[in-house]
Amino acid sequence: MPFKSEPDLLAGPFGRRGSMGPKTMSLQTEGKPPPPKGPTGYRVEDRIGIQAPPEVIWEVVHDLSLWREWNPTYPRAEGEVRIGNMLTLDLALPGQSTQEIKARILDWVPNEQLHWELKMMGGLIRTLRYIEIAPLAETGCVVDNGELFGGLMGPSLGKRMRGPVRRGFLAMNEALKIRAEALWAERRA
Repeated sequence: MPFKSEPDLLAGPFGRRGSMGPKTMSLQTEGKPPPPKGPTGYRVEDRIGIQAPPEVIWEVVHDLSLWREWNPTYPRAEGEVRIGNMLTLDLALPGQSTQEIKARILDWVPNEQLHWELKMMGGLIRTLRYIEIAPLAETGCVVDNGELFGGLMGPSLGKRMRGPVRRGFLAMNEALKIRAEALWAERRA
């Protein structure tokens, strides 16, 4: 006796058009780009809570001409915060001699972030430097102050310089906290 053909199952786990059929179970991502990858490298960072609104913190960070008054890590900063602009900075890390660096602004968003890059040794060392402000409350924020060491030789430099760089970020964050909270207290009074 020949087999009877089974009825066409339209639903259920084995159906051709069912909720668990092959098309709906597929994890294919045809036509979709892969998710973006974050930057790679060796990261050194320090975070601090500041009791001031992001606008006040940004005002202190954005005004490079006044960094000499409060910033122990960058006692000299010249340039204008614009994408593609070059900055001239004196970098003074604890226990290290002060050196002049030239960096290019990659990105900035008012009240949120400032990113710049530095290339050394013909691009063998590339760093991405960032200051990011994350509001937690109306008058309270966390500031991430860090650097990502990339390029062929960047990660080894980052590992070797981790201590002085982190202490420099810590000193800068403490000074930024004092400056922004004083400015905020003055404006509230």
